[in-house]
Amino acid sequence: MEKIQNGQYAQVHYTGKLSDGTIFDSSDGRQPLEFKVGSGQVIPGFDQAIEGMEVNEEKKFLLKSEEAYGPVRDDLRKDFPRDMLGEKEVEVGQELWFKTPQGPVPGKVLNLETESFTVDFNHPLDGRDLEFSVKLVGISDSPTQDQGGCSCSSSGQGTCGH
Repeated sequence: MEKIQNGQYAQVHYTGKLSDGTIFDSSDGRQPLEFKVGSGQVIPGFDQAIEGMEVNEEKKFLLKSEEAYGPVRDDLRKDFPRDMLGEKEVEVGQELWFKTPQGPVPGKVLNLETESFTVDFNHPLDGRDLEFSVKLVGISDSPTQDQGGCSCSSSGQGTCGH
């Protein structure tokens, strides 16, 4: 049987869980995730785990945070002046969107003080070990789906089908 190789397109069904068993993402009920193996479209460890699989092969694997979204970075926690919020009511834990030259970026409010507030721009899965169950359902030399859906990357920007 043919095995998926670097440069080919993989179509996979997957379920991703945190170490406590919480499902954070799944292709269940959706079309399979399609990506070009070795191109950096998905997190590095996921890409590497798929390479060499055969169609209809199922696999479970654990990715340490370094192989997934990376560690939590303190430099991605930023303080802002409280007056930047204007009259907007904001709560700790709330997600806010910030305009940047690269486009909008989400951040989670960590704390609110009288004069300032702190926002965490780390990806929600930074610092987390991830467990995946995958099934390779197709291999092709060119995309079989509209490529607008998945934008996972090791930079932590984007998601796999969320």
